[in-house]
Amino acid sequence: MKKFAMAAVAAAALSAGVAQAYTVGTYSNGFVVPNVIHNGDADTTAVGIVNQTGNVVPVFWTFFDANSNHVTDGCFPMTNKDFEPFIWSQQSGTGLAGTRGYLVFAVGANTASTTVAGACNVANAAAGMGVGQIGASAFHVSTATQDVAYVPVIDGPLTLATGTDLTTMGPLSLLAVGGARAVTGNTPSVVPAFSMRYAVDSTLNAGLETRIVVWSTGDHRGTHTVNMYDAAQNRKSVNFALAEAELSFFNPETIPGRPANFTDGFIEWSPMAAEPSDYPGTSGQSLFSLGGSVFTYSVISIPAFGAVQSILGTHN
Repeated sequence: MKKFAMAAVAAAALSAGVAQAYTVGTYSNGFVVPNVIHNGDADTTAVGIVNQTGNVVPVFWTFFDANSNHVTDGCFPMTNKDFEPFIWSQQSGTGLAGTRGYLVFAVGANTASTTVAGACNVANAAAGMGVGQIGASAFHVSTATQDVAYVPVIDGPLTLATGTDLTTMGPLSLLAVGGARAVTGNTPSVVPAFSMRYAVDSTLNAGLETRIVVWSTGDHRGTHTVNMYDAAQNRKSVNFALAEAELSFFNPETIPGRPANFTDGFIEWSPMAAEPSDYPGTSGQSLFSLGGSVFTYSVISIPAFGAVQSILGTHN
């Protein structure tokens, strides 16, 4: 989601207190599930939410597509110590099978006297974020392949633009997420470098497969020049394109110029090095100019183990 100003993002990152590292498994006022899709109940993303706030809270959720367009939203109340299973195929509504996107869950306004019946009143969304302590875990299940793959949940705190209504969140609403890597834009004192794992077998869409997830709160579109390493420290400079604004799910096996014997290793990506020359938006309005929050991980299908494994992209 595009930022209003670099200063706003920097302030949000500092207030979150986790400007340099991923954070998962903690309670806060909300969270992001960065990669969500379903093709019916047998192939869907599931989220489990726990409320430790101490009272009833409204949890407003929004599904955005890969370009951060608002698609649909909803709300459910949670009592203290409540656990809420959220199955995307059952919550999405019609017409969204096969649509990849991400979910933002945010606690609305609440007090010690908030009731289950009144928690999801629109007034509790119009007031912006409320105080809350919710946490979550997620996975993607495929009964056809008998896989249950871990989906990382990015912890809050969430920082929203002033005046955000939780029922009408849009591309400009989310400024920063505490659990992602904060980047400051323009000429940062430390340029972050993400190491994104891959394992392939040079047989496209069959056998050993990897998909790399890149999620951000800014517009990360464009072609990026990176260093690709194999398992023996050999390096090759290559390019990969991120076609979507805020959620990209790409196949490293298709990267042009990848040496055929580069089947296991990592890609080193420094997103703040420069705005891509082919960035399709207005120059100066991208993640690389304005900064934001970034999160990466790899999904690796390993037939030899009969399983799908998710591996976080490490970073400095």
